[in-house]
Amino acid sequence: LSPPSGCTMETKPVITCLKTLLIVYSFVFWITGAILLAVGVWGKLMLGPYISLIADNSTNAPYVLIGTGTVIIVFGLFGCFATCRGSPWMLKLYAMFLSLVFLAELVAGISGFVFRHEIKGTFRRTYTDAVLNYNAEDEASRAVDNLQHKLRCCGVYNYTSWFGSVYYPSNGIPASCCFNSSDCNTEDLRNATVAPSKVYHQGCYELVTSFMETNMAIIAGVTFGIAFSQLIGMLLACCLSRIITANQYEMV
Repeated sequence: LSPPSGCTMETKPVITCLKTLLIVYSFVFWITGAILLAVGVWGKLMLGPYISLIADNSTNAPYVLIGTGTVIIVFGLFGCFATCRGSPWMLKLYAMFLSLVFLAELVAGISGFVFRHEIKGTFRRTYTDAVLNYNAEDEASRAVDNLQHKLRCCGVYNYTSWFGSVYYPSNGIPASCCFNSSDCNTEDLRNATVAPSKVYHQGCYELVTSFMETNMAIIAGVTFGIAFSQLIGMLLACCLSRIITANQYEMV
């Protein structure tokens, strides 16, 4: 049985409004996927060496971001198609996907906040290992140099961290620790008395971890904000599917 024409006329504006909102939401959702994909590619190309200092082993974080971004782009387009088509089962599938994304982001945000101390411990361990085994040639050593140069820091806790490295007896403290590269030479950097006047005194571990602690609340807030935004999409998709089904509405 078809619903009364008056009911159909009243329902059309509601469905049109919900479709408009859901299409706008799906477009924004699609953009977040594109951003994740771009960040993943950038992270793989530009941050590979730094990531190796944070993780014990080679991490798949960039690939996770690339994969997640790609899936979100696909489902963002699917959400737009399902909305325009007005298909209840497609809208339900879209809502189910959004619920999975919501749960995944929620778990990731909570895990990052809860295990932040473990992350700091891992960074201390891996960075210490990179300093002690520094040879100025491999990827980890280049990452250490870049980190020290850009953050203007030296060693794990301070420049004395280099005294125990395999590199120090022959070459002294790496030149990346110097605050004036034109006034640094190997002879000075091997001299434990002269070197302190040539290099940065602040350790890199303190700088990196203080940055993490300062911005953890912001990062967690953004993560949870994005996660809970999925609830809006789920609500819109479920409402639209339910109204279309209840009123046997089809878009021509």
